[in-house]
Amino acid sequence: MKTKLLIIEDEKITRKSLSDILVNEGYEVFAAENGEEGLTLFKSADPDIVITDLRLPKLNGIDVLTSIISIKPACKVILMTAYASVDTAIQSLKIGAYDYLTKPFSPEKLISILRNIKQLQKVLTENLELKNRLQTLENKTIVGLSQPMKTLVHTISQIAHNDSTVLIEGESGTGKELVARALHKTSSRRDENFITVSVSSIPESILESELFGHEKGSFTGAIKQHIGYFERADRGTLFIDDVDDFPLSVQVKLLRVIQEREITHIGGNQNIPIDVRIICATKIDLKKKVENKTFREDLFYRLNIIPIKIPTLRERKEDIPLLVEYFFKKHHAEDKIMLLTNEIFDKLQSYHWPGNVRELENIVERMIALSFSGKIDISVLALSERSTDKYLKEEFSNYQSFEEYISGKETMILEWALAQCRNNVTDAARLLKIPRTTLNSKIDRLLPHVRIQ
Repeated sequence: MKTKLLIIEDEKITRKSLSDILVNEGYEVFAAENGEEGLTLFKSADPDIVITDLRLPKLNGIDVLTSIISIKPACKVILMTAYASVDTAIQSLKIGAYDYLTKPFSPEKLISILRNIKQLQKVLTENLELKNRLQTLENKTIVGLSQPMKTLVHTISQIAHNDSTVLIEGESGTGKELVARALHKTSSRRDENFITVSVSSIPESILESELFGHEKGSFTGAIKQHIGYFERADRGTLFIDDVDDFPLSVQVKLLRVIQEREITHIGGNQNIPIDVRIICATKIDLKKKVENKTFREDLFYRLNIIPIKIPTLRERKEDIPLLVEYFFKKHHAEDKIMLLTNEIFDKLQSYHWPGNVRELENIVERMIALSFSGKIDISVLALSERSTDKYLKEEFSNYQSFEEYISGKETMILEWALAQCRNNVTDAARLLKIPRTTLNSKIDRLLPHVRIQ
């Protein structure tokens, strides 16, 4: 599509000459002999670029420039004048002119400016497309149509506008931060900061300072005041990942912040009020840490006001084809989706996915990178490297005993069944094919906090 360009020039010879030159350069050219006619033509033709003389009958070039910018701010306006002055140039640039030319000027000078405009418009268009693409990706990060994912999305929509603290529980790679971001983006705080802090990546010696900030001179190396994560998240959302790694020495201070909604810098004596929605994530069952006296019980109950459990990829394998397609598009390899075969999908579906969705994305990236000669060799999946024996060994290593392992699996199955049946015990017992009394007994033992119907 040709770029539309409007010339407003009262001298007929100049107007005709410029029109011919720019038509030859590939522009769709419109021409007017005065300011009023030029504005009328501008409104009907909607050009991308306007070249106008400064001195015109009825309306001068500055008036034309002002009107054009008010109608279409993205339009690029070039002023021509035989009476150039620094003041006129500065005035036109301040109003919004792209550039100006002093008569007489060579066609090459004008064409050079127009090429710069084309390049600028190309960059702006690419940036807009990239922004839209990123926005599209952000809006589709929670991918899945399985029942566990539908339940998760429904839960997010229900609690997003509630400012209560949320505890997200899920294995590594399940997407805990994605859920936290979805909660933020759906909440009334969506236009404020979303700040992420990973406890496991911060040394214990500086964790308190990073969270709550410190004053200059409060300790060796504190050469200036430091603003912590809580203050940076003020009016927004603070996502604390790996909260299970929180040292006992700092847990009491986190509890105070949650209760009092204020912080104090290290080395300071001023209480600073904060307005923060706190979302925490844990990769293990925090209740077990409470039982082992490595996590404060009062802090656990403060964090666990609204619990969310993210299903593992093993629990929603029907989502694998959707996730694979999403990751191919995310990594700009839409044209390679057609290379996926039933054999590849069978291999993906039969795998146990200890690394969850993160591991699946890594494997998709490997497939994209190693897809040669118009095909994807199934050997690049390398899924057989993790045997079932190794998988069970890794899983069992997270538990203290066989009984604890079995209880953990029973709990997972009960939570799944209740989620499927919206906490209706009769339906859940029918789904699991066990007596209702047996199910009630297991819920009382393993899920005493769950309200059943």
